Amino acid sequence: MKPILQVALDEVELARAVNIAREAVAGGADYLEAGTPLIKSEGMNAVRTLKEDFGDHVVVADMKIMDTGAIEAEMAIKSGAGVVTILGACDDSTIQDAVRSAGRYGGKLMVDLINVPDPVARARRVQELGANIVCVHVGIDQQMVGKDPLDILKEVRKAASIQIAVAGGLNADSAATAVALGADIVIVGGNITHAKDVTGSARRVRQSIDAAGKQYIVQEKKSLDEETRELFMQVTTPNISDAMHRAPAMRDVKPLYEGIKIAGRAVTVQNFPGDWAKPVEAIDLAQKGDIIVIYNGSNYVAPWGELASRSCQQRGVAGVVIDGAIRDIDDIKKIKFPAFASASVPNASEPKGMGEINADITCGGLTVRPGDWIIGDDCGVMVVSAEHAYEIARRALEVKKTEDRQRTEIERGKTLAQVVDLHKWEKK
Repeated sequence: MKPILQVALDEVELARAVNIAREAVAGGADYLEAGTPLIKSEGMNAVRTLKEDFGDHVVVADMKIMDTGAIEAEMAIKSGAGVVTILGACDDSTIQDAVRSAGRYGGKLMVDLINVPDPVARARRVQELGANIVCVHVGIDQQMVGKDPLDILKEVRKAASIQIAVAGGLNADSAATAVALGADIVIVGGNITHAKDVTGSARRVRQSIDAAGKQYIVQEKKSLDEETRELFMQVTTPNISDAMHRAPAMRDVKPLYEGIKIAGRAVTVQNFPGDWAKPVEAIDLAQKGDIIVIYNGSNYVAPWGELASRSCQQRGVAGVVIDGAIRDIDDIKKIKFPAFASASVPNASEPKGMGEINADITCGGLTVRPGDWIIGDDCGVMVVSAEHAYEIARRALEVKKTEDRQRTEIERGKTLAQVVDLHKWEKK
């Protein structure tokens, strides 16, 4: 049986959702999901509108029912939904009531296993209760910390003979893997809806899942550091700031030249003005891909120059960030070593050996600990704690995807205020 592609319209403006749905259908989408944010924003009118505009396609109402199963299922199906979602975490009686209601009005019930402690046992139970579809789902916030729905899909497939849907950050590759592992319905959201070319993105997923049974290759997973670095290199420091709730960048620390992009873990140096011993010794301690971060305490004498930069290049150190002065900027530009500083001067001091390596420091007004992630580009330098780096990198990528979609709408003639429906969402 041909796998089903369900596109999740997790928008808050109905007009945008309809436009995206139109493009997704052109790329091969089968089911159109009125996402929970859309339903909360627009109510059942979102379901009605999607059904009116796309009558040949199944509309999924992502109600995430937790109580009053019968009335909420009835409400969605009467509005045009072919499938209604209910949370697997709710009581058995709520699921049973929703099953009866869905059947009475000609719809299907999908049980969402998001946040269920034992998804395999729950899948088996909801099948006994009469559910039509069970959904293996890792939510957006869970995706941000590295949880993967494919890790449990295989076991749920063994436990349930009803249709299985899978959702949680899927793209063309992981959607194909999901089908190969037994998914009947693949649910894709942002990797289609936030793409610049929605139709092209949907088509790639469509082609990928249709060919999944013919060529299934399990790809080796990257290390967490490798994946984190790749994610940070795809986004900008403004994306990261937004993902961190408008967090500030380092104050007054700027790139030495345009076009720099760095992302790596910090090797910190607490320095005394111009003393270049500890900054240079830090090069020997740094690993490939690390970034040396220095608090120099002066904009008038430099602890770093071209020779230190060349030494870093030889060892694969990704860059240097200095709260203070740097020198030899003409030569550093020539060798294109990524450097950020708050000032440039020609003079250095002597290597006295004062200071400390890999201590907590303050750089550009921000605390930097050894191992924290440093991301720098033309806009400035951001610091992300080691504990939350992967999550922030994922959230920053979601910010970028949203902006990519908004950029496309602006290029098609809308103003920014129209794109974000500014007047509607102004605080009253």
